[in-house]
Amino acid sequence: MWRCSSSIATVRFLAAPGTDMSRRLRILILGGTADAVALAAEAEARFADRLTVITSLAGRTSNPIRPAGEVRHGGFGGSEGLAAYLRAAAIDAVVDATHPFACQISAHAMQACDAKGIPRLVLLRPPWTERPGDRWHSVADGAAAARLVPQLGRRAFLTVGARDLGAFAPVRGVWFLVRLVETPLAPLPLGEHELLVARGPFDCESEVALLTRHQIDLVVSKASGGRSTEGKIEAARQLGLPVIMVRRPDPVPGMAVESVQSALSWIEECLAALDLPPAAAT
Repeated sequence: MWRCSSSIATVRFLAAPGTDMSRRLRILILGGTADAVALAAEAEARFADRLTVITSLAGRTSNPIRPAGEVRHGGFGGSEGLAAYLRAAAIDAVVDATHPFACQISAHAMQACDAKGIPRLVLLRPPWTERPGDRWHSVADGAAAARLVPQLGRRAFLTVGARDLGAFAPVRGVWFLVRLVETPLAPLPLGEHELLVARGPFDCESEVALLTRHQIDLVVSKASGGRSTEGKIEAARQLGLPVIMVRRPDPVPGMAVESVQSALSWIEECLAALDLPPAAAT
């Protein structure tokens, strides 16, 4: 197994005794996002002769998009469980491409990689940018968003994910249009509402049509960023609707990039640090 001497700036590996110097680099992608899927596909296409890509999916949806390469399902059991997996699977480097609000797994990844001396990169897409004329109301969490909802609207488009809907259970006098990627197993903990099950990407035109059809006067969203769901933000801007935006948690410390291409460059640096040249053309 390789051990990293620096996980923040220049990546340099030290070979442990008995390491197979000819083997492929093994990268674990902590996934669950469109960026993770894109990264796995690009890494497999570009470095297939030198790299083994393993994507881990937490299993929060029953039918996720399957990334290229190997796929692992389920949790790890905290930072110690992840550290044990990294060792057992002979992982050389980790890319944390989880959702910007998945702070627990990111913290576990930092702790496990630091403990094992394994280089770690965070692929963190940039948040959406507020523009002049936008009617954004920034809040710290779902509870703060729920308290603000009745002051701003009566028909709200709620797109915060299934796990955070409970914060809106006390809200009265507001009808919610809730969009989730799959039908939940239990009834939603909300008053008046309609459930819409759909998977992105969603463009601005279709989002304008959706908001208009349901007479939506308020959008509630997390500051997730990314093109896949930016259509609702663009639609709210076009229709002049207020948006309650739940701020991101502070990111974990460590080296971070904002694009798949930058993450690929980091992987290429890892390969160069191990002196693994491309296979000769045939």
